[in-house]
Amino acid sequence: MSSQRGPGRRPSLPSFLSGVVRRPEGAAGSKPADAPPPGRRPPTIQLKSPREIALMREAGRLVARAHEEVRKLVVPGATTADLDAAVAAVFREAGATPLFLNYPCSTKGKPAFPAVICSSVNEQVVHGIPNKRPLREGDVVAVDTGCRLNGWCGDSAFTWAVGPVAPEVQKLLDVTSETLQLAIRAMGRCRYWSEVASLMEQYVKSQGFSVIENFVGHGIGKDMHEEPQVPNFVSKALRKHDIRLEPGVVLAVEPMVAMGTKEVRTLEDGWTVETKDRRPSAHFEHTIAMTSDGPQILTLP
Repeated sequence: MSSQRGPGRRPSLPSFLSGVVRRPEGAAGSKPADAPPPGRRPPTIQLKSPREIALMREAGRLVARAHEEVRKLVVPGATTADLDAAVAAVFREAGATPLFLNYPCSTKGKPAFPAVICSSVNEQVVHGIPNKRPLREGDVVAVDTGCRLNGWCGDSAFTWAVGPVAPEVQKLLDVTSETLQLAIRAMGRCRYWSEVASLMEQYVKSQGFSVIENFVGHGIGKDMHEEPQVPNFVSKALRKHDIRLEPGVVLAVEPMVAMGTKEVRTLEDGWTVETKDRRPSAHFEHTIAMTSDGPQILTLP
């Protein structure tokens, strides 16, 4: 996966989207940076200092190390329980607290999440519970995990192919990964999150896929889930409560893309979410900090 760390030249957007990005500051008709567009009421966001972002980077690097262990283990015959044990060991050895383990369920009467990773296979979108079913060649598995280290959180997700996969499935993974990279690049050019979300949505749809709308990204800091909510599509709610992309904003950006319908359902376990047509989906995520030098990916080695 391509990445950008720190200051430097930002990669270009796909050519068909480049004309959609906002005009530079001072261009004819543009609004001053400190003047929100009419009707936008920004949510309350806890801005992070450079020191706090540096602490979050340490948590992010540990999450990246955990994903590297997962990458090595994703082969036919492995189980998602194996992946969970490997990540748990990485966090335990570093003295970090897993963010997902024992997280309360939003469905009344359902148990807390029982694992360190969410492992969502094939048609499962998010929040899959690890188990002992062997992965098969041609499967895809989305692994989402996070930890708290020295009081600060990191959170990221990757979708891995289990051996060779069908060409249309590989395209799904490539498009979802590129959607995340596109968003990171656009965060350095755009003034508000709705501009980024619009580009993400346009790109996914242009490739013949669907944006999952029931689940979104989020702010992150000392807690895994902070304000604001960070959707991968544009809605009236986002336009009304838009997010200004200014230094100190830290977001967990996580596109979820489906091969077929965007409609989903939650299974009886209260956690696992799958597409209603049971066609594959993919999920990628990074924790991104806005700095004076532009967006920085915190969940890289």
